[in-house]
Amino acid sequence: MEREAEDRVTGVLLGLAAGDRIGGPVRMALAVAESLRDRGIFDPKDIGARYIEWWRQGAFDTGPTAGRVLALGASGMTLEDAATQVDAEEGGLTAGCNPAHRGAPLAMLATIEDSRLPQVAKAEARLTHRHELAGDAAAAVVVLCRALIRGVLWTDALDLTAADRLAETRRAMEDRRADGLSRGGLAPDVLRAAIFFVHTSSSFSEALARSRDFAGASNYSPVLVGSIGGARWRRGAIGEIELAHHSSVLPRLRSAAADLARGWAHERTVVG
Repeated sequence: MEREAEDRVTGVLLGLAAGDRIGGPVRMALAVAESLRDRGIFDPKDIGARYIEWWRQGAFDTGPTAGRVLALGASGMTLEDAATQVDAEEGGLTAGCNPAHRGAPLAMLATIEDSRLPQVAKAEARLTHRHELAGDAAAAVVVLCRALIRGVLWTDALDLTAADRLAETRRAMEDRRADGLSRGGLAPDVLRAAIFFVHTSSSFSEALARSRDFAGASNYSPVLVGSIGGARWRRGAIGEIELAHHSSVLPRLRSAAADLARGWAHERTVVG
């Protein structure tokens, strides 16, 4: 069971990479993963500093909210002030999926207690997105991935995750029909589409392919299908060809995933 948990932990980050065809979300997720590995704790200031450094090096595919916040942060404003200003500029419409995309590695650090994960995910989301739905959807992804890492059965993991979410997030997780799926970037919509494809597929590759066909040129649901599906079906289900487009950062992704996975060597999991 220890090996299974480690494979699921690795699957979260490498699955996310497989789902991200453009490259922004996986680089932000890598910043989270490397911060967790290097600091051994959730350190939002360190994560924020890594985001800003990436921005200065030519960040891309951040989404408009995170991009504007990081631009202000790179100019010298604190991220807290920048996120508050951008939320005001956007009239509070900051419920995008970027935090849900990048936050999945939080589930990978074994020393973050399960009970603290929602709080941690929401705090990470608030680095750029102040709308509560952005944080709540991120919390759903992190809690779901953690439950799967621990070996909780898929439907049980869904029920466990949905129990304490906001009404919009809970509906997104519980409505597993094809009717009404959205290709947009609103966090609950992206979560709903991702849950649908993982729930109605029999393998990682099937879920990801169906999600990509649905999403078209957008980079929304496939990223979450990747992280959640990687936790559900484990590292071995992710083909090497699915990772080839991230060759420039793949060694770092593998290293961070392996280091965080080692922290699960003696963690308790359940049969599932």
